[in-house]
Amino acid sequence: MIRGEKPNILLGIGVPEPVERFLRGFGRVYRPAERGREALFAALAEADGFLTVGTRIDDVLLDRAPRLKVVSNASVGYNNFDLDAMRRRGVLGTHTPGAADDTTADLVMALMLAAARRVTELDRLVRSGGWRKGMNEELYGVDVHHRRLGIIGMGRIGEAVARRAKFGFGMDVVYHNRRRNEAAETRVGAVWRPLGDLLAESDFVVVLTPLSAGTEHLIREEHFRRMKPSAIFINASRGRVVDEAALVRALRDGTIRAAGLDVFEQEPLPPGHPLVSLPNTVLLPHIGSATPETRHNMYMMAAQNLVAALRGERPPNLVPELA
Repeated sequence: MIRGEKPNILLGIGVPEPVERFLRGFGRVYRPAERGREALFAALAEADGFLTVGTRIDDVLLDRAPRLKVVSNASVGYNNFDLDAMRRRGVLGTHTPGAADDTTADLVMALMLAAARRVTELDRLVRSGGWRKGMNEELYGVDVHHRRLGIIGMGRIGEAVARRAKFGFGMDVVYHNRRRNEAAETRVGAVWRPLGDLLAESDFVVVLTPLSAGTEHLIREEHFRRMKPSAIFINASRGRVVDEAALVRALRDGTIRAAGLDVFEQEPLPPGHPLVSLPNTVLLPHIGSATPETRHNMYMMAAQNLVAALRGERPPNLVPELA
C-alpha cells in the first residue's frame, strides 16, 4: 500500500450500515463480485484488510492475498485461523470477545429450560392434536431451580451463565477449567471440581470451551457414562468439542436424559441426522449471538479491530497467539 493511499477493506459478510459507514470513512470498502471461493480469492488479491466470520484462513487463501495485513473475525471463536500460516506471513488476526457474552448466556438458560421442561417436545404435542384431557405424568419435565449446574469452561460466558443460574434460579454452580478462575469463584460462588466429579455430580452440564486441538472431542463416550441418567447436557460452544455420535448413543439408550444444542459437528445439520429424530433434544441453528443489538456490537468491534491494525496500531482484540 502506497503511503497516503486508502486501504482496501474486503467484506466477506453483510454488516449493518453504520458499521460499513465507519469503514468507508477509513478505506475503500468492497465485496466479492459473486459468491464462491474463486470469487473470494479474486477479491482478496487487492485486500489490505478482510472482515469475515468463519472463513478458513490458511496457506491456500493467504497465497491469493499478497497485500493482506489483518483478518478481523466478527466472532468470539477463531478456530478458522491457521495461526502458524498467519504468523509466518505476519498477518494479524482479531476477534470479538465479550460482545456476545450476555446474549449467549441467555440462550444457554433457554436451552436448559426448554430441555428440562420439554418445551419443544410438548409444543409439537399440542400442534399435532395429541394433547388430551386428563394427561398428567405424560407432561412432566424436571425442575431447573435449586439443581446443580456444572460448567465446563468458566470464561466470560461461563460466568454470565453462572450468574443467571446462581442468582436467578438458586442453582448450585460447579465448574471445570484447566486453571481455576478465582475471580469467578468470588463473584458467583462457583466451586472448581475435577472434570469426572463435575460430570458425576451435576444435574445440568454446560459446555462453553473454545475449540482447539486440545478440546476437539473433549466430551466423549466415557464422559457421558459418568453423568447421571437424569442429567441434561447443553452445548453452546462449538460442535466439534463433543463426540456427536457418542452423544446420540447416550440419548438413545438413556445414559442421559436430554440435550440442548446450539452447535453441531457439521453445520447446517444434514437432513436425516440422527439427532433430529430424538424427542429428547432441543436443536437450534447456532444462534448464540443472534440478536440485532449483539450482532451490531460484534460487527462494530470487528471493524474497529480492523481499522486499528491498518493504522499500524495494536488492535484492541488481537488473538493472543498472534500478539
